[in-house]
Amino acid sequence: MPAIPPIVCAVEAKDPKPSFETALTKLETIVESMESGEVPLAELLAKFEEGNKLLKVCEARLKDAELKIEQLRKSKDGVTFAKFEAARES
Repeated sequence: MPAIPPIVCAVEAKDPKPSFETALTKLETIVESMESGEVPLAELLAKFEEGNKLLKVCEARLKDAELKIEQLRKSKDGVTFAKFEAARES
């Protein structure tokens, strides 16, 4: 069985769930490189896939934050606040 190159091992060792800020920064970098028009097609597809994964991470982090805010509002000294409605683009 052939040995796995060290680069592959290093990639797998990364945190699979980066912070919102890290994921957003990486996503912005990917979008900028894709918009430049200087990325070969094969790399463009790989960047698109990575961007989709990062987008899902960002969406999950935002949803978690929204749920946490709702929990805090409901538990804050018995005071009830209006439900937070996030503006979502379709």
